[in-house]
Amino acid sequence: MAENDKPQFALQRIYIKDASFEAPNTPKTFTQEWKPEIKLDLNSGARKVDEGFFEVSVKVTITATNGDDTAFLVEMMQCGLFAINNIPEDQLQPMLGAMCPNILFPYLRESVDALVVKGGFPALMLAPINFDALYQQRVQQAAQQQAEQAEQKEEPTH
Repeated sequence: MAENDKPQFALQRIYIKDASFEAPNTPKTFTQEWKPEIKLDLNSGARKVDEGFFEVSVKVTITATNGDDTAFLVEMMQCGLFAINNIPEDQLQPMLGAMCPNILFPYLRESVDALVVKGGFPALMLAPINFDALYQQRVQQAAQQQAEQAEQKEEPTH
C-alpha cells in the first residue's frame, strides 16, 4: 500500500460557526426563585468541503423557562474541519455521524456553559450525548423509510 493510499483521519480545526444568547426577561428573571425547565434540541450534520475535507457540525438549541417566562435561549453550532482520506464509504458515514460529533461535543458543552454563566445564570453542564446510538437510530429510521417507500411503489393504483 502506497503512503498516499493509507487511511487518514485528522482534526484540522475546531470552531464555533454560530452562537446566540438571549435573555429576554432580565433583570426580572434574577428577582424570581430559580426553578428552570430546560428544553434541549440537538442536531448534527456533515458536508464535504473539498477533496478530503469534511465539515462536521453539532448544533444545540436550549430554552430555559422559569415559570411562564423564557429565562434564556442559547443557540450554538460547534464545527470541526476534518481531513479524511482513503476511508471506505461504509466506515466514512459512521465517522461523520458519530465519531466526529463525539469529538466536538465537549467543546460545545464548555462553550454553552460559558455563555450561560456570562449571561448571569447558574452553570449549565449538558449531559453527555451518545452520538453512536443517535447515528444508529438515524440509520434504522432511514432504512425503515426506504422500506415503506418501496412498499408504496409496489401497491397498485386504481
